[in-house]
Amino acid sequence: MEIDGLPVAPLARALIDAARRMDELNSVRAMIHDAVHRGLCTPEELRDELAQASTIGSALPRIVVNALQDGVDSAVEQWLESVLERSGLPRPTRRAELRTSDGAVVGVADAWWSQVGVALQIHHDEVALEPDKSPTVPALVAPGLIVVQASPAQLRDEPLVVIQDLRAAHRRARQRPPPNIGSVPAAPAA
Repeated sequence: MEIDGLPVAPLARALIDAARRMDELNSVRAMIHDAVHRGLCTPEELRDELAQASTIGSALPRIVVNALQDGVDSAVEQWLESVLERSGLPRPTRRAELRTSDGAVVGVADAWWSQVGVALQIHHDEVALEPDKSPTVPALVAPGLIVVQASPAQLRDEPLVVIQDLRAAHRRARQRPPPNIGSVPAAPAA
């Protein structure tokens, strides 16, 4: 491949080469997800490059590319998954549309613990490619509902703070009966 007469490597190869020299999973994850999210390369191209590359230093890029293959398609989702795994809390329902007993939609929780009435809501607008065009997500509000708000930056940089907030919300929630709120799977995020 050439650009202005200079030989260059395809982006997928450059990403895998760079990732093989990195030692932080979050950095590898952010770099690869940014390129895929922007449409600069595909997960298939990255998998092909990994298959051709040396296995030396390939552990971190393999984790990220395999996660792409498994359907975890954004860094924010992986940061959330890491927080949920480390929290020690029961497994929540992911992307749940919450509804009152009369069927009125409360909103969408990124994580929902129906047994105790605790929801986690992430403000995804801060990582949108075009923040001015990003729809604002209304806060979840319903009687008895306990909501923990988190930003992608908090999930990435302060996971222990988010975990502490979630655990505190669960302690508060267990001191009262759960609210009368149901849920259905939410439509995929646009």
